[in-house]
Parts: sequence; structure tokens; C-alpha cells
Amino acid sequence: MQATSDQAGRGYIMVTGGSRGIGAAICDMAARDGYDVCINYRSDETQAQAVAEQVRSHGRKALVFQADIGNAEQISDLFQAADDNLGTLTALVNNAGTSGFIGRVDAISASDLQEIFSLNVVGSFLCAGEAVRRMSTMHGGQGGSIVNMSSAAARLGAAGRNVHYAASKRALEALTFGLAQEVAGEGIRVNTVSPGVIDTEIHSRERLAQMGPQLPMKRPGTAAEVANTVMWLLSPAASYVSGTNVGVSGAR
Repeated sequence: MQATSDQAGRGYIMVTGGSRGIGAAICDMAARDGYDVCINYRSDETQAQAVAEQVRSHGRKALVFQADIGNAEQISDLFQAADDNLGTLTALVNNAGTSGFIGRVDAISASDLQEIFSLNVVGSFLCAGEAVRRMSTMHGGQGGSIVNMSSAAARLGAAGRNVHYAASKRALEALTFGLAQEVAGEGIRVNTVSPGVIDTEIHSRERLAQMGPQLPMKRPGTAAEVANTVMWLLSPAASYVSGTNVGVSGAR
């Protein structure tokens, strides 16, 4: 399948944590929309390569690159490899993250906190900085769009389960709003998507079965429903949308 003329020259999208779940759905939809795709993964190369094959089936280039988004040096290597292989970055989805230790605040250790904030917050900040240095017209770029993946937990608090995860995602929402204002005049839009309970590997089958009937729509959402929202925010249809948090939580 060859890219159509209106898809040519769209540049590449970086999707951190792109090997499964919501990240994989975003990679697939981005390829359908004409992006070449850099699929970042941390541990499962087999799944990442399967996503790459799906991207290529839509006539787009795919780069699979292992990097721990909690590691600054590996982030730098990731973006450099994508530049070398795919060309011009025009979109970033900060999707990599971890829910971390499950338990109350009084049971959390310093190492638990460091792990979750290193990946969910510090890594997303560093990736956003790499993207701005490439996209910003102030740096000679052509503009672009960043989407940070938060969670309904940031609003709900996740009491008794993982308040630290909720706090890390709330930090991403602050990043979105502040960075959106910094780069609004430089051709870059920055937004957040906040999924609710989504049917992906992050939730056990038992938890999904238990929570589904309790949700307003009586079911969990799908990765595709989240990915559709991300792709809308990246698209020209959202050209005046920046600094916004879009919930995909089925009225929860």
C-alpha cells in the first residue's frame, strides 16, 4: 500500500510505550493517517515488531527502538535514531508510563515514588523538551503537536490504590497547560488525554469484569476509542485546541 499524495510529507510521530494497548492503537491509526512511526518500547520487542508490521502494511515507515523513558541518555538516543531513520518529527505522544506499586500512601517507599515519577513525569518532560527543540519555529522547526497521556485517576485521586500514580498524572496535566502557553506562538500545540477504565493489559480481566457494570456506560472503554481522541487532537481539525485535557472516561 502506497501513501497517497495528501499523506506525503507529514513527518513522523513518536509514540512512547507504543508496543501494546493504547500506544499500539495510536501507532496503527497514525500510520493510517499518513505518519511514519517511531515505536518506542521498554521490554517486549516481539509486540513492538508486530506493531511495526501493522504500520508498514499501511505504506508507512516504522522504526522500533528500545529505550527506558525513565533514562535521560536513552531518551536522547531514541530521538536521534528516529531523526536519522524517519526524518522530521511532527507529533509526540507521551504514552509510556507505569501504575506502580498498588497500595496506600503509608505503604509507599521512596524507591516506589522515584520509579513512578522518573518514568511518568521526568521522562515525559524530557521527551517534550526533545520534541520542542525539533518542532518549534524558534528552533527552525515546522511546528507540531504533543499529546500527554494522563488518567481519570488524576481527577479521582485513586485513594487506597495508587495515589502516587494519580499525582504523577496530575503533574502531566500541569506540564500540558504550562508548555502549551510557552510554545503556542512557535507552531506547537500541547494537549492531554485522560482515559478512564480501558480494556488493555494494564487491568486484569477480573478487575475489568468487576468494574465494568459499575461504570456509567456499563462497560470499559477500548484502546481505539482513546486513540481516536489522540488522533483528533493531532489533526488540523483541532488547530485551535491547545492546553486542554480531554477525558475519555465514559462519563465517569
